[in-house]
This record gives sequence, structure tokens and C-alpha cells, in this order.
Amino acid sequence: MSNQAILFTNGQIFLSGVNPGTNAGLTRPPTFADCMLVRGDKIEHVGSSSDDPITTALASGSVATHDLQGKTILPGFVDGHLHLMLLGQALHKLDLVRCKDLEEIRSTIRAYAAANPDLPRILCRGYMHIQLPNGATAVDLDDLDELNRPILIDSKDLHSTWCNTAGIKELGAEQWADVPGGVIERDANGKLTGIFSEAANITYVWPYLASVASMEERTAAIRSAVTAYHEAGYTGMIDMAMDEGAWDAIQDLIASDGSIPIRFAAYWLVKPLPTEAETVAQVDRAIELASQFNATTTPDCRIVGIKVICDGIIDACTAGLSQPYEHNEHFEVPLWTHAQLEPVVKRANSAGLQIALHAIGDATIKMVVDILAAHANPDKRPRVEHIELASSEDAIRLGQHRITASIQPVHADPAILKAWPKLLGQHRCGRAFAYREFADHGAPLALGSDAPTAPHAPLGNIYVATTRKSYREPELETAVNPHFALGLCESVAAATEGAAYSCFDDHRIGSLKKGNKADFVVVDMEWENEKLMQSKITETWYDGRQVFSA
Repeated sequence: MSNQAILFTNGQIFLSGVNPGTNAGLTRPPTFADCMLVRGDKIEHVGSSSDDPITTALASGSVATHDLQGKTILPGFVDGHLHLMLLGQALHKLDLVRCKDLEEIRSTIRAYAAANPDLPRILCRGYMHIQLPNGATAVDLDDLDELNRPILIDSKDLHSTWCNTAGIKELGAEQWADVPGGVIERDANGKLTGIFSEAANITYVWPYLASVASMEERTAAIRSAVTAYHEAGYTGMIDMAMDEGAWDAIQDLIASDGSIPIRFAAYWLVKPLPTEAETVAQVDRAIELASQFNATTTPDCRIVGIKVICDGIIDACTAGLSQPYEHNEHFEVPLWTHAQLEPVVKRANSAGLQIALHAIGDATIKMVVDILAAHANPDKRPRVEHIELASSEDAIRLGQHRITASIQPVHADPAILKAWPKLLGQHRCGRAFAYREFADHGAPLALGSDAPTAPHAPLGNIYVATTRKSYREPELETAVNPHFALGLCESVAAATEGAAYSCFDDHRIGSLKKGNKADFVVVDMEWENEKLMQSKITETWYDGRQVFSA
């Protein structure tokens, strides 16, 4: 690492001052320094151009000056929740998210298949339930490819896969046994429809797709994801569904390249298996890996804890609710029961692992907060992912038990919530994405994207957090529960220091101060939430070196 000093000047350097778990409020004004001195991979000083460390460095004659031309330096963004391998692979899949209905999906796939005759299978992403009000089946896809190749489509939320008849055959799905918390959809005659959801998707489809991808394809996917993240302004990421296939690819890439130029922490995915012993054995695997890959041995690529997907999503009617869904009066079978989840959390906690629990519906949120409050050491920074429909009581309890609220504001985009009033009733929509309450009651906030289920641009994410308006469709005037909005300072802090705090990395990244790693981003922006859509990432610096320039 070079010991060259660089002085960043003629701009503004953001000083957060929003410690995780403190309530910064909606209107807290930002604090900026005039300049920042970087030497090697560390920040040497942040302050005024007249400060002694700056004048001394300049007098030495060995300092390069970097003119910011009025731009703003923010800490490097840390994505608090993403799926690295799935993101990298998704960048190479046909994106259907902008299709309006089944016919547009069909025509888009038909054209893509015709234009790509050499592909062994047609892999797509981004279908949404709102596009398919009458449902979807394999038959809808069977006539789209003259070569009759398998067609497999990830739902936007990654909780389901939709495939054609050739895809069902390639997957071997006719031989699959039902799994706890999984849905293998069949018609009235018992025939597979081509829809596989929740634990069935995780247990069968994900591993199959990993198995047909070569190691070269998997490592290329990771490289693509890291490059895309540098362009977006990220210098760190937290993976929320790590498994053997992805971890092997990461280690292979490190062996090949020496390192991956991004700070990486991962939570090991634990799936519901038929017996408690089998389920808890997955936690033991995470314990084993964490003993090898941790903050001491491999600080930039480590296993920090476990992740459990405790319910589904509102749009698929698989989130756990305390009252039935409005349109069909159904309660859905929970992916995990209290009895199943408790021994997993207790085992992870006893080993000192961090615990991340996916919970979207209010009933599931209550269950996971109950279990974390009873069995998780708050000093290990337990966390709940998504928290989309929390009761006011549970919003309070997050802060009481020092549980990190891991939120993805881009999921609160009004452009993708049009089905919620029908599914939940307007009265329950009023509790959606209660971020303001989480912050007001002292829950540490970690902001993430959940990529590739949602756009990963951090400034777009912050725009939704602070305005509650649409990043996907800016022309929409709808704002979702604007009284739950976050302030701009606290949102930027949650996307940097808050995410770093969530995985015990805040001692060295996430804020711009002396001694921290020189991970930062240069942004051409005005400090106003309504103008974030016009902001532009112009440079990303990792470990004191520029990894992206616009």
C-alpha cells in the first residue's frame, strides 16, 4: 500500500454524528468539514484547511491535491442486506420487471429466446404477482421458445420460481418431496403448475441453478456484482443468504485474485429441515466457518452469523399476519414456528454468532422479537430484516431490546405496493414501513437494498426513505405513510455507519474520521431529499484507491 498522501479539498466532507440507536429526527442539519487528508489506506485527518495536520502535510511538499470542485464526500455505502451471488447472476438474466402483464412477459421472453439460440436455458428475473392477477403456470411459457429449452424466472422478491414444462423436467421436480415451509404448487389433478415458492425454492431451485453454473460463471458473477456496486458508491456489503456454492466461489475468487475489493460480511442461511437435529446442524456449519473466517483472520471477508427466513411476503400472501388476508380470509401456514425457531436462535447465540431473522408480517415480527428478546444477547447486535408491517408495540420493543431494524426503503416504493390495499385492507396499510417509529424508539437502523430483488442504488434508496415517494416511477405523486419518513442525515448514517455497526465493522468503516479506512464516495449533489434523484456518484474510493470514476 502506497504511503502517498492525498488532500481532498474545495468540497464538503460529511460528518454524520448520528450514532446507531440515537434519534436524529427529520430535520437534523448536516455537519461538514472543509477537507480530508488520506494517507495510504487510512484517513489521517478531517477538518479545516488551517488545521495543523493539514498545514504540516502541505509544507512537506509530498501531498497530492484532489480538487472536489464543490462536490460532497460521503462515507462509502455499505449495503446492509443483499444477495451477492444472486445479484451477480441476475445481472446476466433477462429482466422482466418493467413488463406490465402476461402478454408483455411472453413477448419479451419470445424475442430474447429467438435472439439467443446458443443459451442452454432461458434465465429471467423480476416477475411480480401484480403483473399476473390470474396467476401463472408452465403452460404460459411452453410455446415461447422454438428450441423448447428450460425457462426459469425468478420472482422479483426471490421467494418463487416460475418455469415451463421443460424447466420442470430439467429440475427433476416431479420427484421432489414437500419440505417444511415450502410450496410446490399443483393443480386440482395433482399436476405441477411450474411455481415453486419459499422453502421449496430455496431447497431445490437455488441449489440446482448453482450446480449448473460453472465455477468460472460463479466467480464472474461475483466480479460483475462488485463492479456494479463500486459504480453505485458501495465499499461494503452484507450478504443475507450465504450457502456452500456461493462461499466456495468467493474463496475461489480470492485464491485467484488475491482479494475482493469490497468489505464483505455474510450471514449463513438456515433452512427448515425435517428434524431439529438436521436444522441445527446448519448452525453448527456456520459456527465452524465463523471460527475460520472472522474479524481477526479475514476481516474483509467473514462469516458473522445466521439468517433465517421466517415468513414470506405480502404480495404472495405468505407473510405471517395476525389477521387473515383481506381478499380471501386466509391465514397462511408459517414457514417457521416458534418451536422450530427457538433452538436455532439459542444454538447460534450460545456460540456467539449474530442472528438475522427475516420477518415481514406482524405475526411473524412479534414471534421473532419475542424469541430475540428471550434468547439473543443484545451485545451481539441481533437484527430483524424487512419489518414491513410491524405493530406499534413491536416498533417500541425493537429499541427496548437493542434489536437492529434492518430496513430496505426501496421496498416501500409506492410503484410496487398497488396490490396491498386489496390484500391487507387500507386500515393495515397504514402500518406499513414504520421506520420513523423504529428510530424514535431507539432501534439502531441499518439500511440495505435486498438486491437483486430491488434496485441497489443507495441514493435512490435514501430518496424513498426520506420522501416515501417512488424511485422506480418518479412521476407518481403517491407517498406511502409519509409520517413514517426518515431524515436525510439519519438515512445516510443508516446506509453507512448503521450498516457497518450491524456487523461490528463500525470501528473502522462507515464514518469519515481519523484512523478509519479510506472508504468513501464523491457525490455531485444538493443536500435536499427531494433532489436526490438528480444526484450523481462521480467517484468511489476503497482502501485509499479509486475503484470507480464517472
